Amino acid sequence: MTTNPTRDTDVESDGRSSPAVPVAEIDADAGARGAVYALLARAFVHPDESFHRALAGGDVAAEIDALLDDASVTVDAPRPTTDDDYETLCARYNDLFVVGYAEYEDRTDGSLNAMGPPVPLYESAYRSDVSWTDVNLDLARAYDYYDLSVDTDQRDHHDHLRLQLEFAGYLARWESLADSGADAARLDFLDRHLRIVAEGVAERVDEEPGTGAYGEFAALLDAFTAADRADLMARVEGE
Repeated sequence: MTTNPTRDTDVESDGRSSPAVPVAEIDADAGARGAVYALLARAFVHPDESFHRALAGGDVAAEIDALLDDASVTVDAPRPTTDDDYETLCARYNDLFVVGYAEYEDRTDGSLNAMGPPVPLYESAYRSDVSWTDVNLDLARAYDYYDLSVDTDQRDHHDHLRLQLEFAGYLARWESLADSGADAARLDFLDRHLRIVAEGVAERVDEEPGTGAYGEFAALLDAFTAADRADLMARVEGE
């Protein structure tokens, strides 16, 4: 995602006015959750060699453990690692998330003629209740409200899992800076969008053989977003 600063004020790199928050008041819990979301966003794009080295060497698993130690949520899910070489890891990613063919017959209502990948990374693939247009328009409005837009160098539809994870991480980071509305905004976003695609991806991956590290990432995605939502519900709505 890229930022669209629109205000005549000092702004951080995220495009919003920077609050004056003493370091002692920064919420380390929310910051850690934001970092978990960022790590998951990195996991659901095509792996590069540096990511493979970190995954195979245990650095990714160690980072997840350290972040979850700082976040006040219990996540019962594996810490992803791999014994695959780089080419095999890439092949697993492609077989699950890329290989296939899909053609929209009518983008206005989302009707689809598809022989797509076994596990789509787009929320609209898991939504029979609303159209492709409505899903992506709602997300575009959410991103725009925070002066964010899809990076034109890596342009993708607004409902892609990576973009949603980046946005959830963004909201968690703003919560860590004492933004009183960011936790409620993240809860709403999880309910309306991210939990839908997270559950869908986890269910589809679970049905596939030979998923390797991506089976573990999908399980972590589902467990972490569910735990974050449950904690936010308790704090924001008192449930």
